[in-house]
Amino acid sequence: MMEKTFDPAAVESRIAKLWDDAQAFRAGRPERVDAPPYSIVIPPPNVTGSLHMGHAFNNTLQDILARFERMRGKDVLWQPGTDHAGIATQMVVERQLAERQQPGRREMGREAFLARVWEWKAESGGTIVNQLKRIGASCDWSRERFTMDEGLSKAVLKVFVELHRQGLIYKDKRLVNWDPQLLTAISDIEVQQIEVKGHLWYFNYPLQGEIYDPENADTFITVATTRPETMLGDVAVAVHPENERLKHLIGRNAVLPLVGRIIPIVGDDYADPEKGTGAVKITPAHDFNDFEVGRRHNLLPINILDQEAKLLLQGNADFLEGAAAGADLDAVLAMDGAERFAARKQIVAMMEARNLCPKIEPNVHTVPHGDRSGVVIEPWLTDQWYVDAKTLAQPALAAVRDGRTRFVPKNYEKTYFDWLENIQPWCISRQLWWGHQIPAWYSAWGGVYVEESEEEAVAAALADAVTREVYDDVEAGRIAQDPDQWKLLLTRDEDVLDTWFSSALWPFSTLGWPEDKDPALKRFYPTSVLVTGFDIIFFWVARMMMMGLHFMGEIPFHDIYMHALVRDEKGAKMSKSKGNVIDPLNLIDTYGADALRFTLAAMAVQGRDIKLSTQRVEGYRNFATKLWNASRFAEMNGCVRTAGFDPADVKETLNKWIVGELAQASAEVTAAIEAYKFNEAAAAAYRFVWNIFCDWYVELSKPVLQGDEDGPAKAETRATTAFLIDEIAKLLHPFMPFITEELWAIKGEDGPQRESILALAPWPDFSGLENPAAEAELGFVVDLISEIRSVRSEMNVPAGAQMPLVLVGVDADVRRRAGLWDATIKRLARASDISFADVAPPESAQMIVRGTVAALPLAGVVDIAAEKTRLMKEIAKEEGEVRKVDAKLNNADFVRRAPEEVVEENRERREDALSRIGKLTAALERLQ
Repeated sequence: MMEKTFDPAAVESRIAKLWDDAQAFRAGRPERVDAPPYSIVIPPPNVTGSLHMGHAFNNTLQDILARFERMRGKDVLWQPGTDHAGIATQMVVERQLAERQQPGRREMGREAFLARVWEWKAESGGTIVNQLKRIGASCDWSRERFTMDEGLSKAVLKVFVELHRQGLIYKDKRLVNWDPQLLTAISDIEVQQIEVKGHLWYFNYPLQGEIYDPENADTFITVATTRPETMLGDVAVAVHPENERLKHLIGRNAVLPLVGRIIPIVGDDYADPEKGTGAVKITPAHDFNDFEVGRRHNLLPINILDQEAKLLLQGNADFLEGAAAGADLDAVLAMDGAERFAARKQIVAMMEARNLCPKIEPNVHTVPHGDRSGVVIEPWLTDQWYVDAKTLAQPALAAVRDGRTRFVPKNYEKTYFDWLENIQPWCISRQLWWGHQIPAWYSAWGGVYVEESEEEAVAAALADAVTREVYDDVEAGRIAQDPDQWKLLLTRDEDVLDTWFSSALWPFSTLGWPEDKDPALKRFYPTSVLVTGFDIIFFWVARMMMMGLHFMGEIPFHDIYMHALVRDEKGAKMSKSKGNVIDPLNLIDTYGADALRFTLAAMAVQGRDIKLSTQRVEGYRNFATKLWNASRFAEMNGCVRTAGFDPADVKETLNKWIVGELAQASAEVTAAIEAYKFNEAAAAAYRFVWNIFCDWYVELSKPVLQGDEDGPAKAETRATTAFLIDEIAKLLHPFMPFITEELWAIKGEDGPQRESILALAPWPDFSGLENPAAEAELGFVVDLISEIRSVRSEMNVPAGAQMPLVLVGVDADVRRRAGLWDATIKRLARASDISFADVAPPESAQMIVRGTVAALPLAGVVDIAAEKTRLMKEIAKEEGEVRKVDAKLNNADFVRRAPEEVVEENRERREDALSRIGKLTAALERLQ
């Protein structure tokens, strides 16, 4: 006997073990060696991470695809793994050392620290993998990879060395996002743009050859800045060539206050005539836009900050070049070593004292912050390793343009093209210890040797040394035989690679490249689809495209499904500071994994963010309960699987109808999943299970199943019901794997033996079993009852009131249907009797059901006049709501200033009100 209620907590771990014992998710199962391959690589979560709602959403969608294709008979590989997460992991371990009052990273030394990180990884690094298993992720866990395991590390080394030899990796001095707390370069995705209340300082720069007079605008040019401290590194002032007010100054020079450096005034389109003063100070070493201006005008960048963002002035040859000796410069040099924001205050005070700061305005603007350190990020000029991304981007652009890889939804192609057509060199070095150490070695004589191993680097260095006549052949040979001298010969680059570098190789490195011993590489590359968020189109998707095409000669995936964000129920981004984070593990504990998964799938409209609420999850928990109760009803009424049952052979109209509905539902779910329309697939499954099977078929079958008389009709209906529960389990399995696998096992206890667990059972395909005649008959009955119920509700008819039903001007076929289902219609529609007439009775509510006019006489049941008045008042109220919302939405200032979620909430209120107006108007028209 089935338990009275479905208890996810009691079932989920047991079902997970069942799958594990059956090795259900392993790719390359013996019976599928000749099956078509289907593969997905998981977006590797950080090894430091724990499951958040983004992970739950992303992996639910991938799991739906993997389970669906597995049931369709394909050899499925969902490749799992985790990312080493350079900065995050190093921070976790360093914080742990500090909490335990143990020696820090630098006191321990690199080797000991890395050993400690590997210890942490072994103890705590598998948390997120276990949490992914909790949501039912059907990965081939036997193939789990890690971006720093031996195989992937070999791949990283090979790629770096080959790209370097091809001239596509090089070292250069450029601006990077520098974190002065973590002391490393970071990527754009690790930078948060935070709106702050700051100031805009206006500074007068005297013109060369003029005697400065703050009252005479012809003696100076005014610039505005939010970062006064960077002025010490100014090398020019830019003016737009078409700036009528200032273009006459282009070609002249200005004198940089406090420093005395003579700087040119250049013409450049970057200077917006309508913004600020129309003149822009140019600091190439401390601003990304200024860096490009500097390159266009051959301006020497001057770096005035050290790695901790403190002023670096004493002994700074670039800074001192062209500086004018004197009291001002002495005062500036005295600030050497000052923290940047303390220096800002001093510089502003000095400018004010010299009457060079005519104005200071409050200014709200965005400031970049490190997403982990929380400190203000500094654009900083430093030597780093770069990839020539522009060259690698060309084949990646072509692959999408010619359709070898397609984006779903297609509009994300534009974002992809925008990134790649305007791509900059990719900074791949990080000043960390945890990660893939860059395979570059430096010699005392200035050589740089990029090789896959230290031995190869030594060999290259010794050959170079002989060529340069640093050593002769004999001495080089002796050194080559003495490994102890290797340590003295070369110094390895201390930096590690950006984690995006190793993850860019993920689709082929996880399949065994470059060793090529794993047959999975040939079988599963290119992968079938990538499922990921739109925010990493550039950082991950584009880079996988580049690397896959360059090293494998083929695209890494055929389809790229881009999903949106999961937000809170009001549409706001989830954040700890807002206190609106929804923990998926808490939802699983409360409602079960199936309810959470179905919620996410049902809300996954292409290109639209999900507004998640616990009420929605609770609603789909009720859906699981509904299915469970219907299955218990079937069990209590003797519905067991029957050997040899063929749905094509059913004789009863009711059973023909439900088989046809199943055929339609399975076709709809299949087509929707194939098109990555997860919400439509979930909706089709939900509609069939809840509305058609649970609400209608179960209800319509009760007289047969619960009748006293046994016979062919009851036997067939029992067999059909048992068959339907099996097929429902299949249809819902990709979305709700735990409850469906449990039902499959329970229902397999009776009848013929199961050939497999549900995860490996065949996907339902009933094409050809649609039955138009049965649908016309039962569909009419169902629609008629539904419409009557709706009208009764709209007209406030008392629930217990029995009302006559009049079918108007009907043909013989409708009379026949009404006669066959007379008792059912009366019972479910609360109709006292069913009659036929040529015209509708007076004072009746009329409805059209599949072309047939049906009327409910309301005289004596509903006060028609009062009901009309009520409906008109409700319509007026809703129209007032629409006007109120329109006043806000038509106010450009409101739309611009209000938070995004508030604007969206108002749009939804408007749509809801319009929907209610439509329903109320329809009800009023029925009474006219």
